[in-house]
Amino acid sequence: MHHLFTTILIFFLPFLFYNLSSVYGARSLAGGWTPINATDPTVIEIGKFAVDEYDKDDHVSLKFEKVVGGEKQVVDGTKYNITITAVNGSAENNYVALVLDKPWQKFRELVYFEGPV
Repeated sequence: MHHLFTTILIFFLPFLFYNLSSVYGARSLAGGWTPINATDPTVIEIGKFAVDEYDKDDHVSLKFEKVVGGEKQVVDGTKYNITITAVNGSAENNYVALVLDKPWQKFRELVYFEGPV
């Protein structure tokens, strides 16, 4: 009888933990990409940073307008893969940027910037 109980427990235990994690709001696995809130002040700051860094590196004069959307990934810091609307002269276009942010180290890096897309 004890052996049967142990077998049943081993079989159903993973299902129990899976259901509890969904009930208590587990959102994603570590290292997974999750959607961002485009109006979050930190995300807007990241978007402005990406445009400013791109302007410095490529000697252009894009003007940040807004973050349209994107996702983030928590690794050794947070990676933001975002779509940004910016103005170049009179043309408004979308651009895609990847920024690595480590606020505890006061480190932020523009990994890439592409566009218009």
